[in-house]
Amino acid sequence: MSSLWGALASFFAQWRSRFVDFKPEHLRRGESGEKLAAQFLRRHRYKILHRNFCGHSGGEIDIVCRDGDTLVFVEVKTRGSEDFGRPYDTIRREQKRRISRGALAWLRMLDNPDILFRFDVVEVVMPRGGNPQLELIRNAFSLSEPLVY
Repeated sequence: MSSLWGALASFFAQWRSRFVDFKPEHLRRGESGEKLAAQFLRRHRYKILHRNFCGHSGGEIDIVCRDGDTLVFVEVKTRGSEDFGRPYDTIRREQKRRISRGALAWLRMLDNPDILFRFDVVEVVMPRGGNPQLELIRNAFSLSEPLVY
């Protein structure tokens, strides 16, 4: 009887390992896009400080970095094509507000310094069988209202 349980445990472990690591294609593409964006930013002399920052207030930032003396909060938008518009065009007001809340949480963590900051977007287009195309949009948007700093 114990050999039956051992065989069942082994069987379920094999199946579990196949599905635990499973991620939908759009999530895998997004992770790949964020890695490519971080490399792209480094090549453009940005200093990466943190990736996937989550503030206590629910805000999220894909990449926090520094461009010279300016703190930059970067949103990475990855798409397989531009058939339905540019990746930047998919950033809605609610998402800008969430990114802004994350930026304010980061600034509070630094004890609200007197520092320049901005919001950039890196668009990543990853066509099947083609080379990824990346574009940096500096000052893509401002701190969302009614939030202030």
